[in-house]
Amino acid sequence: MIAIISLLLVVFLSILITRIATIALTHTGLTRQSARFQARSAFSGAGFTTSESEMVVSHPVRRKIVMTLILIGNAGIVAAISTLILTFVQQGDTTRLTLRIVILVSGILVLWLLASSKWVDRQLSRIVDIMLKRYTSLDVRDYASLLHLTGEYRLAELHIRKNDWIAGRKLSESRLRAEGVNLLGIKKPDGTYIGNPTPETRLEYNDNLLLYGRIEAIKELDRRQQGLKGDIEHHQAVVEQQHVLSEQESQESKASQKSGQ
Repeated sequence: MIAIISLLLVVFLSILITRIATIALTHTGLTRQSARFQARSAFSGAGFTTSESEMVVSHPVRRKIVMTLILIGNAGIVAAISTLILTFVQQGDTTRLTLRIVILVSGILVLWLLASSKWVDRQLSRIVDIMLKRYTSLDVRDYASLLHLTGEYRLAELHIRKNDWIAGRKLSESRLRAEGVNLLGIKKPDGTYIGNPTPETRLEYNDNLLLYGRIEAIKELDRRQQGLKGDIEHHQAVVEQQHVLSEQESQESKASQKSGQ
């Protein structure tokens, strides 16, 4: 009886683990059906080769989830087979053997019905989703792919100090875009977050800015101080960005000519 309970527990944990992985994969952008298929494939070690599998392998967060599933799945399958063998090799009469088979089949049937229930699926998914957000630090977004963080372009956070050049200026006055720097959001000292700031948004002391652009331009902006020298450095940064844009336009023109040949 203990062996049967152990086997049912292994099956239950297997269902739970694949459900957690499915929800985590859906957070990375996969559809529900694709996430469920990839989670079960990885856990069972089936190893289906599809275009979706390539999407999983090329995504760092999805790859980490699948690698964990493969590791746990191998251990779970071994445990299930071992427990199943122990269930039926124990000595006993035919009646006891039949009883063990009935209990095992009934238990698996109950678990299968629970796993197939849409109501159970919704409730379990909701609980798992809350637990993932509250108790894990898993970052399911691939910023490098989304923002094309390659070469000299980066996503960075800048803390505004009292004498910084941008302190107290409106976004329109700072002309950050002219320097090749894009302001994505502002986190205020009280925890308030301003997403997609308008030109009239004022950049205050102690604000934390979420910036995207050339890393050298962001570093130069972080070093810049108020005063005439800061204004001159701003003008130089704008001129430098114009040179960068000119080079990009030249490269695009050459690429267009090659593609047209």
